[in-house]
Amino acid sequence: MLFNSLHFIAFFIIITTLYFVIPHPKRWLLLLLGSCYFYMAFIPIYICILGFTIIIDYFAGIWLEKIEGRKRKIFLIASLCANIGVLAVFKYYNFLNLNLSLFLNSLGYVNTIPNLSILLPIGLSFHTFQAMSYTIEVYRKNQKAEKHFGIYALYVMFYPQLVAGPIERPQNLLHQFREVHYFDYDRVANGLKQMLWGFFKKIVIADRLSIYVNAVYNNQALHSAQTLVCATVFFAFQIYCDFSGYSDIALGSARVMGFKLMTNFKRPYFSQSIHEFWSRWHISLSSWFRDYLYIPLGGSRVSKFKWYRNLLIVFLISGLWHGANWTYIIWGALHGLFLITGLVFKKYTQFLANIFKTGYRVVSTIFTFILVCFSWIFFRANSLSDAYSITHSIVIFKKGSFFLGSPSGFVYSILMIILLISIEFKIEFLQNLNFSILNNQNRIIRYTGYSALIILILMIGVFNGSQFIYFQF
Repeated sequence: MLFNSLHFIAFFIIITTLYFVIPHPKRWLLLLLGSCYFYMAFIPIYICILGFTIIIDYFAGIWLEKIEGRKRKIFLIASLCANIGVLAVFKYYNFLNLNLSLFLNSLGYVNTIPNLSILLPIGLSFHTFQAMSYTIEVYRKNQKAEKHFGIYALYVMFYPQLVAGPIERPQNLLHQFREVHYFDYDRVANGLKQMLWGFFKKIVIADRLSIYVNAVYNNQALHSAQTLVCATVFFAFQIYCDFSGYSDIALGSARVMGFKLMTNFKRPYFSQSIHEFWSRWHISLSSWFRDYLYIPLGGSRVSKFKWYRNLLIVFLISGLWHGANWTYIIWGALHGLFLITGLVFKKYTQFLANIFKTGYRVVSTIFTFILVCFSWIFFRANSLSDAYSITHSIVIFKKGSFFLGSPSGFVYSILMIILLISIEFKIEFLQNLNFSILNNQNRIIRYTGYSALIILILMIGVFNGSQFIYFQF
């Protein structure tokens, strides 16, 4: 079920209304059944995959709490292998088999292993990582095993963040399912406002940008360097508004019912370094890799060579997490190399920052944005050859028409897009929490602002049922 659909609006109203009407002891069941329906609206049979991993991890958690000694590690490994195995089959099997075929062909052999004709379950990487965080935390004795099977299943399947995060930790979410959440007007209103802001970013900005970006990237050989640069910058805003828009809807819908999910974005394009960017972008994933991969590898408490190696490993795996394609792996590798380069030259950049201060902050923010946009080329390109072609066209400043279609239509589209991006960035630059500016105004100004957003969504929103970008991961 897509957030940007009438189906979801009806679902949200019904589930939320029932949530506050029925007694607290039955609410977990309502949310679990609602979450199952939400997930089965995509491909019903794939609920069985979720059920399989939920059963494995539920019993693994109980056994991990009871058993001491080396057997605990065996149960942890078994649980992790079950989750990673599902990912390997559904997400990486065909990718690995294709590369095996290419390797064998180069040696003069033929790979007889067939590919699998299966679709990737939506949001598989998200709920898999959330399930893995539970068993790891129980193993580390930071979290008690959840004895209530329904509550644990709800932890994995909670519909607001089931298919695209944020990737929650058991310490933050599990206990909230047992807390009594009363109807609170201010909290409900703030949650609905956050959802409205998310709908605006997705339907009005991201989906409108996607029209231009898709037209250019799907026909990249026909376009000039200027057009490709423009499309790449637009994609940077598209993916941000798409993903952060989803997060706002997820956080807002959970907030209405009284649940507090972790913040996933903190104005990442205002970052002054790649390191800062990753502390602001997809925070739940970057912190997951930090806690469960980077630190166990030794983190920064090792030699410099091993430190840089650890960072590169994390970003390579992060790229692979996003998709079974070399474009994503190179995207991750680029961010790893950017981060390592920043560390190598840190004392020099810090020296410049102390001298030039404001000027350095402006330049470093722009430079960081350029690096991020360059890496987005590999993230968005349909293939590695397309990514190379786009990069080559930009570097050699390939000539050609700058506009797409008629000049007047292009100018109108560009001006509208720039205006919408300016509105979005103006609001996020001036506030830390969405709508805090309006909350400080009188009722007339507040409701005028909310009404204006709704009118913009209805008038210039793109209602084509566009899927959220991160659903594919």
